[in-house]
Amino acid sequence: MENKTVKVAIIDLYNNEPNQGMRCLQDILKETDGKINGVRVVYDIYETRYKGDVPGSGYDIYLSSGGPGSPFDGEGTQWEKDYFGLLDKIWAHNNNHERKKYIFFICHSFQIMARYFKFGQVIKRKSRSFGIVPIHKTGEGKKDPLLMGLPDIFYGADFRSWQVVQPDKIVMDELGAKILCLEKIRPHVPLERALMAVRISNEIVGTQFHPEADPESMYYHFKKPEKQAEVIKEYGEKKLREMVEHLENPDNITLTRNTVLPNFLRGAISELFPVEELT
Repeated sequence: MENKTVKVAIIDLYNNEPNQGMRCLQDILKETDGKINGVRVVYDIYETRYKGDVPGSGYDIYLSSGGPGSPFDGEGTQWEKDYFGLLDKIWAHNNNHERKKYIFFICHSFQIMARYFKFGQVIKRKSRSFGIVPIHKTGEGKKDPLLMGLPDIFYGADFRSWQVVQPDKIVMDELGAKILCLEKIRPHVPLERALMAVRISNEIVGTQFHPEADPESMYYHFKKPEKQAEVIKEYGEKKLREMVEHLENPDNITLTRNTVLPNFLRGAISELFPVEELT
């Protein structure tokens, strides 16, 4: 069998802030290497927000990371213009070529994705979402391959002061986009539920939560005395205990980590290198 390789670009939007997300993404790619139809996985990292490095259009798959601060911080900057230029190229390529390019947007990138495609309003939350939260599949999400293997209500790491709400039905219909899941039901809170995952097309999808997060990355934060004190001060001791309990339950964050991005990569690689092409 001829050796096949899929090229992945990780777009780092953490702006040089210490994080666990980049390690988690690389771990998942390393675990995927050679496991799907024998296809090798190689990747490059681009510090897009910090250094202005934006990948070219020569990659097969793009993973766009989370990051700190407002999704509007990049407005008018060269890095965002170049980032949107890359999205233009991916969109045009997919509309004109049989062999597609795939992109996954995470958290901060999901909010920028909403700005780019204009499918919803990106606004500041009344209070910050922080921790491991329940996420509810929609009817579309229940049959979408991205979330196959997760229960109808599953758990994800969620850290954000911003959100995407008020989906524009006209834009969504024009794109053929689907809402895959929503934030938890809060009957006592008279606020619209935020979008937690949207599929733009077969090749383009994003999540508001962090599907790459693993228990190690969460313990990294919550084992620090200063972080525990911060959580207790802002949310109370009960919230901290709940987070630790979620981390110790393999049906929660571990299941999400082992499902969402692996499903995305499996689908993309299988379509880029079908079995019949490899035999």
